[in-house]
Amino acid sequence: MTPRVLLLSAYDAASHRRWRQQLESMVPEYHWQTLTLAPRFFQWRIRGNPVSWFDEPCLQQPWDLVIATSMVDLATLRGLNPSLAEVPCLLYMHENQFAFPVSDQQQGRVEPQMVNLYSALAADAVVFNSAWNRDSFLEGAGRFLDKMPDAVPKGLIESLRDKSDVIPVPIEDHLFAESGRAINLDCPHLLWNHRWEYDKGPDRLLKFLETLESRQRPYRLSVVGEGFRNYPKVFDRIHSQCAGRIERWGFLDNRADYDGLLSRADIVLSTALHDFQGLSMLEAMASGCLPLAPDRLAYREYVPDCYRYQSHEQDSDAEAEAAVSCLERMTQSPPLQCQPELWRASALVGQYRSVFDELICRKRGH
Repeated sequence: MTPRVLLLSAYDAASHRRWRQQLESMVPEYHWQTLTLAPRFFQWRIRGNPVSWFDEPCLQQPWDLVIATSMVDLATLRGLNPSLAEVPCLLYMHENQFAFPVSDQQQGRVEPQMVNLYSALAADAVVFNSAWNRDSFLEGAGRFLDKMPDAVPKGLIESLRDKSDVIPVPIEDHLFAESGRAINLDCPHLLWNHRWEYDKGPDRLLKFLETLESRQRPYRLSVVGEGFRNYPKVFDRIHSQCAGRIERWGFLDNRADYDGLLSRADIVLSTALHDFQGLSMLEAMASGCLPLAPDRLAYREYVPDCYRYQSHEQDSDAEAEAAVSCLERMTQSPPLQCQPELWRASALVGQYRSVFDELICRKRGH
């Protein structure tokens, strides 16, 4: 009998959409049904998705497995839909609210954190896209519960750890270039390909580029990635100060153009203060770019030591110096190829299928 799988994406941003579409193509033997909500109105989405889906007929249909993303209020959803109580539920954590940085304009994130915690407790299995995501969630949830005045059961974090696993968002096989492509280390083409938001460190990118200029290091620059109406104005300064070195600038809405840029760039750069997996880094590395990333976050899981610069989260000037020094060391020795082979879709499909099948068999009593 064909397994019936319901996939819930309550904040269907580009990376979430890409992941769920990959699952459907990687495991085509399942019957897939998807419910999504648009990626806007964050506070309402993360708390209100069970209400938005209250009258959805498909929630009352028979399912062998429910897969929900980390923005889904899974505990409330199962409570409002008793038919889901007996269906195994997998929670996929693209991110966690305990480690999400808070801007000066934002208030405390207690309620989103509670949604993540309740959803993880309500799930039969929790899968994270990186070990750093898992560890920061468990540590953050533990600190959160430690602040509660009383009536916190013992062993909650241990029980969550026991049902947690790490399976990254896959990188499509076709993005992997043949190894050994030429890298220009004399005048490297630097690629910064992240969302245009404060947590990706655009101010640190500016300091890095200013440090490069002060050391008279030649380079070319592409700054691309998803932008928004309100973006950090430091991007305007970067565009002005580096105008003579820019190859590409702004969002590339044509995927073929973006893939072409990945294949032409030499070094992919991150200045991020937060990145739960780092799809943009992994894509560029698969295409043959050398990485240059801070020694923090999920980068430690796939960026070799020699391509990670010393992290100075509280001192952006020191971090810029460390990043440029790391770049200089990279350009003085033959490049070490470091494509993320373990993140290939073909390498991960078996892990996904194993987790899904185990939960489905549990439902069917096998």
